[in-house]
Amino acid sequence: MIYGKQERYDRAYLRMAVEWASLSHCTRKKVGAILVRDNMIISDGYNGTPSGFPNACEDENGDTHWYVLHAEANAILKIARSSNDAKDSTLYITLSPCKECCKLILQAGVNRLVYMHEYKDTTGLDFLRNAELEIVQIQDVI
Repeated sequence: MIYGKQERYDRAYLRMAVEWASLSHCTRKKVGAILVRDNMIISDGYNGTPSGFPNACEDENGDTHWYVLHAEANAILKIARSSNDAKDSTLYITLSPCKECCKLILQAGVNRLVYMHEYKDTTGLDFLRNAELEIVQIQDVI
C-alpha cells in the first residue's frame, strides 16, 4: 500500500507509541503516547503509577487503582517539567483519550491527535472535535 508522507510519519510514530506501551506495568491495558512537534519527539509516556509508587496498576480484584496516570497525561506532565511545551504538537496514542485527559490535551496546546483504538467513551474526542483539533484514527500501523 502506498501512503503519503504525513501518513507514513503518522504510522511510524504510532508504532513507537505501541513500543512505548509495552513498558507499562498495567495488565488490563497498556497504552503508549508520543508527543511530536516539527518532526521531533518532544515527550513520551505510558500508563502507570506515579513515581515512587509500586508498579502494580491494578488491585487484587483486577480493578485499576484510582491514582494510575494515563499515557497522555504522563507525556504532558513530563514536558511540563522541562523547558519545552506542547504548543502546536501532535499527540500519537494507542488508545483514544478519556474526557479528563482531553482537557489536558487541549490546555497543553496540542493541535493534532492521531490514535489507533477508540476508547468506549468518545465524549473526550467529541470535546476535542468541537475545539477544532485535527483528529485521525489509524488502526493498522504495520
